[in-house]
Amino acid sequence: MAERPPTTPRPDTIAAIATAPGRGGIGVVRVSGHNLLPLAETLSGKTPRPRRAMRADFRDDDGKLIDTGLLLYFPAPHSFTGEDVLELQGHGGNVVLQMLLSRCLDLGAHLAEPGEFTRRAYLNGKLDLAQAEAVIDLIDASTTAAARSAVRSLQGEFSQEIRLLFNQLVELRALVEATLDFPDEEIDFLETADAFGRLDRLQAKITEVTDRARQGHLLQEGLQVVLAGQPNVGKSSLLNRLASDELAIVTPVAGTTRDAVRGTLHVEGIPLHIIDTAGLRETRDEIERIGIARTWHEIEKADVVVLLVDARQGVGKTDESIIAQLPPGLARITVHNKIDLLGKEPGRRDEANGATILLSAKKGDGIDLLKQELLHIAGWRPTEAVFIARERHLRALAETLGHLEAARACLVQLELFAEELRLAQRSLGAITGEFSHDDLLGEIFGRFCIGK
Repeated sequence: MAERPPTTPRPDTIAAIATAPGRGGIGVVRVSGHNLLPLAETLSGKTPRPRRAMRADFRDDDGKLIDTGLLLYFPAPHSFTGEDVLELQGHGGNVVLQMLLSRCLDLGAHLAEPGEFTRRAYLNGKLDLAQAEAVIDLIDASTTAAARSAVRSLQGEFSQEIRLLFNQLVELRALVEATLDFPDEEIDFLETADAFGRLDRLQAKITEVTDRARQGHLLQEGLQVVLAGQPNVGKSSLLNRLASDELAIVTPVAGTTRDAVRGTLHVEGIPLHIIDTAGLRETRDEIERIGIARTWHEIEKADVVVLLVDARQGVGKTDESIIAQLPPGLARITVHNKIDLLGKEPGRRDEANGATILLSAKKGDGIDLLKQELLHIAGWRPTEAVFIARERHLRALAETLGHLEAARACLVQLELFAEELRLAQRSLGAITGEFSHDDLLGEIFGRFCIGK
């Protein structure tokens, strides 16, 4: 007689509400583990068929009805996590979903941690690390362009590029290390095998992938833009014009803005996080001084500072003093506002330390010139072949290129050449999880929502 399966799931079975909190037409409780058919039978009184939606009554321990909905069963390994997965679809109310979740926990499951379903998918080989991160990037996407790029990464396009580079690097390593036992012939052998040409092509391809990944990082993170300048030069008016909303109070009184006011707009799919700040000047007003200190704090964190000046006065000594205090290397756009009062046309010109834009925040003339200049500073180039990328991906690619450049400098010392190639492989492999650490996994999946 065949041994009957246990009536309770294994202790590593997890469950969580997979839909967002709040009221809705449908709510989903997800369960993942091993041998989940007994749990499904106890909960619903039915044996679900694989990948078929089944109408079911979900009942508590006393047989009382919790809810009526759909039961779906995805047997391992053909599921999101690679384990048995149950999806219990019921009505989307907080109370009923909590009752259904509690019933699953009573039957032996434990509450899933944030990101635990996706982490199991990664550990069971259903996704690599870059694809797993693309799950949350798709959920968090704030524009159509960001969502499409996240889908490309989730489908594995970014990972395929990285694996191709990874394999080419492995081949180059094997070629170099195979010559270490023949020191008299190693350089000639490597030249014959085009090892140095391979290194050149590998560097060029990684640079190309880095550029595309950097575009994806912009889609996800956007650009931090601080509007700075003396009081009453039109910073709040410019924020309102850019955001197409009355976010900041605009008055003729200097010093109206005392604290940072924020707004976000999207240009070519790139989020531009615009921060209006207190006017920079000498003051005895304690509250205004606090606002000015916060202005400098925002400037320290900015990607770009837009320095506004009144077009009627131009850049004066006070503005030059502000410029002198800006962090070294911070991108700057100088905006001459209020050109409508001079009857001037909007325009753009290059200066020694950045572009100058002539515009009218009040009338909107020249606003598109400012938007395009911000995209130019961001390095944005419209393309469909963009991957959503995270800061750690960019760091890993930069480290890889650094090790390849170091390898080039060690061509006459093949042991060092080989070691730099090994380190480059390790950096590149960290993107997809070929080389990873538990603390990295904890950091990545801990940012997910529970149920995902």
